[in-house]
Amino acid sequence: MTTRHNYDQELEGLRGEILKMGEAVSAAISEAVQSLAKQNIEMAQRVIANDDIIDKMEIDIEDHCMVLIARQQPLARDLRVIGTGMKIATDLERMGDHAYDIANVTLRIANQPLLKPLVDIPRMAEMAQKMLNDALRAYVTLDTQLAEAVCHADDEVDYLYQQVFRELLTYMFEDPRTISQATQLIFVARYLERVADHATNIAEWIIYLATGQRLRTK
Repeated sequence: MTTRHNYDQELEGLRGEILKMGEAVSAAISEAVQSLAKQNIEMAQRVIANDDIIDKMEIDIEDHCMVLIARQQPLARDLRVIGTGMKIATDLERMGDHAYDIANVTLRIANQPLLKPLVDIPRMAEMAQKMLNDALRAYVTLDTQLAEAVCHADDEVDYLYQQVFRELLTYMFEDPRTISQATQLIFVARYLERVADHATNIAEWIIYLATGQRLRTK
């Protein structure tokens, strides 16, 4: 019983590490988009600096998973807990990379007046961030219905991405002087669309963790 109790505590510790990483990534996405909307260079630089912390979190989680596998030789559901933990950490790290990319766009266009006040890009960020936060809640509670709702929400982000893409193309066609900045903003929208995709991946891994069944929505 003591051995099993200690093992359960280690698995719970792994979950805690993943949640902490998820919170850091969520904050990075929020700050990156705020830095863009407000043209705040200092905030963008903070996001860029913190990317190393997120990368280190992924490495630590992977190391923890490998130690658990080597020491405990887990089977069945325990192995799913560890394996999905590694997969979720990978998706979180990639989401952090996209926050880093957005912050770099801020630095590139910070000295230029924005084509227009940003509305849809922050909205995309809010939607993608909600998907991530809901996925993390589903991870804690193994709520498959909530995880499935995250997967379905990805369609809304995809639709908004297409809307942003078309609007920015219109700016580029009407005034070639906007091409440089509009292109950068399209990149940002694409990064956020990818963030939503990774949140969907996480939700799919949670469904697998809870049921042993793989769900593919893409």
